[in-house]
Amino acid sequence: MTVSMSFPRSAGAPLALLLAGLVACTTPAPAPPQPSARGVFPPVPAKPPASAPAAPRAPAVEAPVPVAPKAAASAASGPYPAAVAARFPDPPVSYRTPAFQPGRTAFTTNEEVQAVLRGLAQEGRAGGTTARLLLLGSSQTGVPLQALLFTRQADAEAAALLRSGRPTVLLVGQQHGDEPAGSEALLAIAQELAGGRLEPLLDRLNVIVLPRANPDGARDMRRVTAGGIDANRDHLLLKTPEAQAQAQLVREYRPAVVVDAHEYTVAGRYLEKFGALQRVDAMVQYATIANLPPLVTRAAEEWFRQPLVARLKAEGLSTEWYYTTSADDLADKKVSMGGVQPDNGRNVNGLRNAVSFLIETRGVGIGRLHFLRRVHTHVTAIASILQSAADRSDDILKLRQFVDNEVSASACQGELVVEAAPTPSEYVLPMLDPQTGADRPVPVAWDSSLALRATKVRPRPCGYWLANSQSDAVRRLRALGVNVQQLAQDGDLRAEAYRETAREEGVRSDVRGSIADMGGIVKVKVETVPALIDVKAGGYYVPLDQPLANLIGAALEPDTQSSYLSHRIVDSVDDVARVMSPPAVKLTPVP
Repeated sequence: MTVSMSFPRSAGAPLALLLAGLVACTTPAPAPPQPSARGVFPPVPAKPPASAPAAPRAPAVEAPVPVAPKAAASAASGPYPAAVAARFPDPPVSYRTPAFQPGRTAFTTNEEVQAVLRGLAQEGRAGGTTARLLLLGSSQTGVPLQALLFTRQADAEAAALLRSGRPTVLLVGQQHGDEPAGSEALLAIAQELAGGRLEPLLDRLNVIVLPRANPDGARDMRRVTAGGIDANRDHLLLKTPEAQAQAQLVREYRPAVVVDAHEYTVAGRYLEKFGALQRVDAMVQYATIANLPPLVTRAAEEWFRQPLVARLKAEGLSTEWYYTTSADDLADKKVSMGGVQPDNGRNVNGLRNAVSFLIETRGVGIGRLHFLRRVHTHVTAIASILQSAADRSDDILKLRQFVDNEVSASACQGELVVEAAPTPSEYVLPMLDPQTGADRPVPVAWDSSLALRATKVRPRPCGYWLANSQSDAVRRLRALGVNVQQLAQDGDLRAEAYRETAREEGVRSDVRGSIADMGGIVKVKVETVPALIDVKAGGYYVPLDQPLANLIGAALEPDTQSSYLSHRIVDSVDDVARVMSPPAVKLTPVP
């Protein structure tokens, strides 16, 4: 069974017209956004929309200004010689964020990030725009986790924004601490939303900017959190306060579009395996996960990725699909598109029915080399996504409504893909000669996640039963935004019970290799058995007639490496069952 993830523009009717036949009439599709004379930022409208103030206020922060282009380092700097560096000249722009202050050689500190956010929150209230500082708790060492909410709404509470008729876009940076360009770019984006050239987009959008999602890792310039966990593999399990902070944002504000800004390794294992260096300025990929509604994938491709690629090209920046290779085994030369597990932000947000993007610039392992170009690449890509979201704001809301309803209506029928795998194929990577900087195409074995192969499929249940003792699993599901009900009386449920047939200890891994985690996992094999199970008052029922149904299945089907049972959140296969008919017992909501 193959689950297709790719929808070219030529396949079928235009998506906006398709939506028009599914939900209320939609507006005609605008032309893809074109680069303005200023570069990456869209032009300020000559006449503001009726809902906007009569005249835009003066920018609180200067926009990037053209400067004379500079050649790349003339001497060897970083892991390659000047001939390679010359392939990546600085763009003719400048930014006003801390890392680009005159004479600065260090990256922006956590304290400086906080100061910028506080300053913009104080400045961003005139002219109809509210910039609210959101306090999301603290990192594992006590560093504040903060985001900025930008809106034109007079009432900036989450419930009011959900009623605003404007989609919310969530921008996340530096989940991996040794990838600083994303957070610097999001500071620049925040400045442009607070009185700059991106502010007019707020007439059609709400935007949340979380520039530094892993401040402990950023302080130490290492990938993982202070506790040694990969925060970007924790979005289903929610072990870390860093992942919990993002879950809180998504649960409360329900963003329709999410962007995750990263950087990728330039040399390292690529040089060792292929004798070549990474070439492209940006790798881009949307969610590629089983059970993702196909219309979400099609919207990501047609409404967002295609205009993004055109915008990067117009800025003289190159792009490619995201890919990676094993960091554990240098003999393994297979290259894979992004992982297909329900653990990273890109895929988990896809299972929340959001259009979800990963953007990676070339940066890991080269220090501050080409930092302006890396930041500018992120700013260009993110500005394109914001522009596309504004252009399609009505369609995005219609899409979200339709998909939420469709997923909810699928309970008790059809199939649930429990596990899926990418499709083996071949590809030619655009890479560079490590000495001359010349283009070097490298043919590779390529696992494509644009077409997934379903490797384990079960009938879609009506919901899941959890035993009275499974309050920890319920707490995490509620933190994800899942509706959970509690049994108010004893009774019985027509179900499929799990029978464990094998068990072993193991580690969680993905296409990069082993995942930094707290301890190993339990790998079980199960078979399902029809059963009429006796249930006690105080147990839990997790219905699938809700928009997060596919996320629930990822958490509660026990025999996957991402499941709650594999991570010992659910104690035993005896504590969970697949409910195959709506319960007849009395249920009450879990707050």
